[in-house]
Amino acid sequence: MNKTESQQDANKVQKTKPKILGIIGLGYVGLPLGVVAAEAGHNVIGFDLNIDVVNSINHGTSHIQDVPSKSLTPLVNNGQLRATTDLTKIRDCDAISICVPTPLNKIKDPDLSYVVSATEDIAKHLQKGQTVILESTTYPGTSREVVLPILEESGLIVGDDFYLCYSPERVDPGNQRWTTKNTPKVLGGITEVCAAKGKELYDTIFDQIVLVENTEAAELVKVYENTFRMINIALANELSQVCDRLGIDVWNVIDAAATKPFGFMKFTPGPGLGGHCIPLDPHYLSWKMRTLSFKTRMIELASEINAEMPEVVVEKILNELNDQGKSIKNAHILILGVSYKKDVNDLRESPALDVIYHLERRGAMIQYHDPFCPIIRADESLPIQGLPMDSQPLTKSSIQNADVVVIVTDHSDVDYELVASNAKAIVDTRGVIKEPPRQIDL
Repeated sequence: MNKTESQQDANKVQKTKPKILGIIGLGYVGLPLGVVAAEAGHNVIGFDLNIDVVNSINHGTSHIQDVPSKSLTPLVNNGQLRATTDLTKIRDCDAISICVPTPLNKIKDPDLSYVVSATEDIAKHLQKGQTVILESTTYPGTSREVVLPILEESGLIVGDDFYLCYSPERVDPGNQRWTTKNTPKVLGGITEVCAAKGKELYDTIFDQIVLVENTEAAELVKVYENTFRMINIALANELSQVCDRLGIDVWNVIDAAATKPFGFMKFTPGPGLGGHCIPLDPHYLSWKMRTLSFKTRMIELASEINAEMPEVVVEKILNELNDQGKSIKNAHILILGVSYKKDVNDLRESPALDVIYHLERRGAMIQYHDPFCPIIRADESLPIQGLPMDSQPLTKSSIQNADVVVIVTDHSDVDYELVASNAKAIVDTRGVIKEPPRQIDL
């Protein structure tokens, strides 16, 4: 942050007295929010049940890649940001943002247990004048139908005694241009007064607030944004399979289409969807609409296409081995990149784990290289048998010893020329190994 930006933030806070902002959940959403709020001049109390996370933050050490410790440490040292497990301190806050996980269960129905638990904790300590802002991704109606009734058990009345808003996080991990602070912040309130209170606070933290008519609209904005991406990625994934069968280079087609200056937005195929948003968020909307007897057909079809992609990758690996006259059993497969997107260390929902699972199940010998993920830890939610698994150095020897090298995640800090010049066979799911263009005689 430069001097001009810091002065602008200071001027914002001077217009409204600095607040004490409580943040429940100090993960990928909560900690970045806490940092930008503290940098804007507010005092932040972060709540988390994980004592290791609390202790780490209070020592100025960040556990989130997008929050460097050098940004966190001075805020902790000057007392503007602190973490605690003591939920009674909710009473001291002017506003509380809920930033807890909202996973799906095994049948892809929303699991709001974390939201409910956080809301119950707030209700126990809710004070007159406090503003509560839900940031966790969820289906339209959650704030009004789930959060509000719990808060009103306190005896306080929304819009008069306390204020309830919804403002979805829009973080793009690893994005250096669009950050928590400068990405426009969507916000809706249960009442107009609630929206005004939420905007008054968030105006001092974020560069731009986008008000929508109510909490339901704000909730729908988030799931629509990620549904849009999920469907277009599915189209690109289907196009890649079309091109395989037609013998056409899909990357050449997409790059050419992207030269159109209007009416086209570039999406690229890959090995499947990963991360905590795009694979999950559309299912919140699907679930909600099923309760209203409406079928979201495009979501279901796109989800099916994307979910098939890891096995499509495995099929390509089998074809490469077949060309070598080898079986998948005991074949040496080198996976490049296991995080869900390039240049981040996040393994959540990563399609690389599905690729490894399907290969391992067929008897392949797996090694991987990922400069951002030094280890894949054993986890009961992952059916992979060979865990924990350590990242191996990428060397000429390791590439030559592999029967197939599979580029699953296209990290920037990888020598792809070394890979291209030494691999027996490559399955490139990201289009980073560029084939020389065919000569066209005119």
